[in-house]
Formats: sequence, structure tokens, C-alpha cells
Amino acid sequence: MSTPRPVNFRTLDLNLLRVFDVVMEERHVTRAAHRLAITQPAVSNALRRLREATNEELFLPTSTGVEPTLHAQALWPTVRKALSSLQQALEPQAFDPRAAANTVSFTLAMADATAALLVPALARRFMQEGVHVDLRIVPLTTRDPRDMLEQGRADVAIGFFPDLKSMFVGDDDGGAFRRTALYESRYVCVMRAEHPLAPPGALTLDSYCAAQHLRVSFAGRPHGFVDDALARLGRRRTVAITVNSFFTGGLAVQQSDLLTVLPNSFVPATGIVGLLACREVPFELMGIDISQLWHVRHELEPAQRWLRQMLQEASAEIRARTEAMPLMTGA
Repeated sequence: MSTPRPVNFRTLDLNLLRVFDVVMEERHVTRAAHRLAITQPAVSNALRRLREATNEELFLPTSTGVEPTLHAQALWPTVRKALSSLQQALEPQAFDPRAAANTVSFTLAMADATAALLVPALARRFMQEGVHVDLRIVPLTTRDPRDMLEQGRADVAIGFFPDLKSMFVGDDDGGAFRRTALYESRYVCVMRAEHPLAPPGALTLDSYCAAQHLRVSFAGRPHGFVDDALARLGRRRTVAITVNSFFTGGLAVQQSDLLTVLPNSFVPATGIVGLLACREVPFELMGIDISQLWHVRHELEPAQRWLRQMLQEASAEIRARTEAMPLMTGA
């Protein structure tokens, strides 16, 4: 087996890397050509030259465009960061969020519980500071949003990502992704204020397992982290209803004898907090650390850095409220 020849960087046309970057984002040669203001054959020729220079296949054709190979996926974070650094050095761009002619658009992915806390805080800041941007919120229905971020369907994903924590020893250790913490919360058992298990001491492990439950699952899965925690104790619960929204869950338990588990920080956002009782869950559950996650290609962009700073500042308000909030006792 022959050894792949090394890339001759001295003769490499760096414009090929720009084409590679856009095709990685678009996953489509025609769309990449439109963004680059060149012809489709020119993009195809650039990819051919880069493939020959690297001696590696970079893209495979699919029915909807092109799919990057593992080599391309490994190469992209380094290329994207280098291009961003060069752009910043050669064309430093200040971002003014108050410019009336702003056409900057951001897409945030988050679940309803997170949006109920962050979006009002962001709205207040935008109005007070005269910010002119197009901010779009899309549903986050997964605990692993990396594909969403890599494909450009969101600029930042905000949520609880327990399965990804091992990726990040620090804020810079996620390879193609970056993460910073925003705020923390904890899960509590929520029921209507007059529920038979609402009085102090009534909610035990036995009474919890004997009750009927509502499960919140963004993806509609028939098993969740509460079920896993009970299984470790050799116990189980009976789930009567599964919904994909914390808001829906809060309203449903307020009008029934179902129990559910919600983030403590979210409960006031239901608007019916006086009609609910919140109790400590009678077994151990993981804490909730809400983070923002983004792709490394946005690391140095001034507009994206401003957005992430706004999220940090809005989250400081949530942290202050959550830390001062006692366990609510209902009516």
C-alpha cells in the first residue's frame, strides 16, 4: 500500500479552502456556487483540485447534494478557524447591533422551558438598548444538537446536554464545537395545589411510584431519565400521558391528579404557579446545567460573539432569580 503524499502547502491555492468551507456548510455544490458568486463547474473544479492536493476523497454525491467524508469532517474545524482568523486580521468588522439598517439574522435552538426564561430577558434588553437584529427561535428536540449546528440550522443551541459533557473538559475542548455554561436549575415534582400528595410528608418513594404520571419528552421517547433513576432503585412508575412541552405538562397536572417533573426555574413561567405545588423528588435526580453550544466556525465572528454575550447577560438574571427561589409550596 502506497503512502499518501503530503500536501505541498507552498503551491496550494488557498481559495480552494474557501470553496471547501462553503460546500461544507451548504452540502450542495449549486448552492455553494451561488454563495461564492461563481459557476457550479468552477466549484466542482476547485473540489477536484483540493482532492488531488490532499490525496483524499472529500465529498460523496447523494440524492440531495454532497456528503462530506470523515476526512473532510476532521479537516473542517481547522480550516474554518483559520479562515475566520484571517478574515478578522485582514478585514476587521465591528458589529453594531443598534444600526437601523442591520440585516443580521440569528437562529437559536431551545426547548420551551429554556425559551420561557431566556426570550423575555432578551426581549427586554433588545428594547431597552435599541437592538436591530432578526432573532429566530426554533425547537430543540434533541440532547445532541451537533448535527443541527454543523448543518447551519441554528447558530447556537441552548439546553441541557448531559451526554455531551464528557466532550468538554473546558470551554475549548469540544473539537468542532464550543460550550459555555449559562445557569443551573434542578428538577422538582409538580402537581396541582390540592393534590392528595401535596401536604408535607405525603410524597414518599412509595406514594410517588403508586401515582399516575405525565412524562415530558421532547422527542416522544417512551423512557426518560426519571425512569432510569427509578430503575436503579428497582422501582418504576406508571406514565399515563407523554407530552413534548413543559408548558403543556404544567397545565395538564394542574387540572388532574397526575404528577410530573419540571425544572424548578421554569415553574414560575407557567403563569399558574399559585395553582401548583412543588415538592422535592423522593429520590436522587441529576441537576440541570443549561449551556450554550455553537460551532467553532462562529468562534470569532463579531455578531456571533455579541449574541453569545447577550445570552450570558440574560442568563445572569435567571441565575439570580433561581438562587433566591425557595422550593414553592403551592396553595
